[in-house]
Amino acid sequence: MGLGLYIIGDEILSGKRQDKHFPHLLGLLRARQMRVDWVQYLGDDPAQLAASFAASFQRGDVALSCGGIGATPDDHTRQSVAAALGVPLEIHPEAKALIQQRIVEAGLGDLDSPANQQRLQMGCFPQGSAIIPNPYNKIPGFSIHQHYFVPGFPVMAWPMLEWALDGPLAHLHGQGHQVEQAVIVRKAMESDLTPLMEDIERRYPGVKVFSLPSVDHPVWGRHIELGVKGEARGVEAAFVYLCAHLPAGSWEHAPK
Repeated sequence: MGLGLYIIGDEILSGKRQDKHFPHLLGLLRARQMRVDWVQYLGDDPAQLAASFAASFQRGDVALSCGGIGATPDDHTRQSVAAALGVPLEIHPEAKALIQQRIVEAGLGDLDSPANQQRLQMGCFPQGSAIIPNPYNKIPGFSIHQHYFVPGFPVMAWPMLEWALDGPLAHLHGQGHQVEQAVIVRKAMESDLTPLMEDIERRYPGVKVFSLPSVDHPVWGRHIELGVKGEARGVEAAFVYLCAHLPAGSWEHAPK
């Protein structure tokens, strides 16, 4: 099972809006010791959305999705989820009640008016969905098969996803916990370090080696931050091996 993020909207891809979701959601996940396995930025293209959703449903992933669940012609997320699952859209009774409550409280007129009937389309979800409560304006998002779909507006999306993380997904807290240890290798070339990196990953299954080169650091100059990450026990052993196989005097511990 992987955990991924969908960030949806032509306005993100065109640069009209700057994405704020990824850094914020990364913080929410790290606070719960959950790890992101993938992120996809997608435009409002129904076929592309349906294909991407179908793939993550098939893998059995958990996914958090921001954007495209409105009821205007450029919103296709709800329809594309239904297409990916091969199920119809249908009005969700709880969503309908919440949207009608919002209409009345906001003084938006007759519930049967064309505009308010259009607003009810925001409560049409793929068959079998559950709602995600929206504390900002009551108009809910929806979840289905461990995928959680919320609006693109951060003021709505973020508390809605926190509700999902601390409710239906609370059992995943701590499952992405990793540790890492690294050294600074001065004047190093990645090609020279690659054999050692490959050796470590062969010897210590589940440990990943990372290499972050820099050419103009104000303190270390040209260097590579070389390290290992994964479960604590494996990382400890792999790091000892890493340090033992670097030339003496060529490295120092990286700052935490």
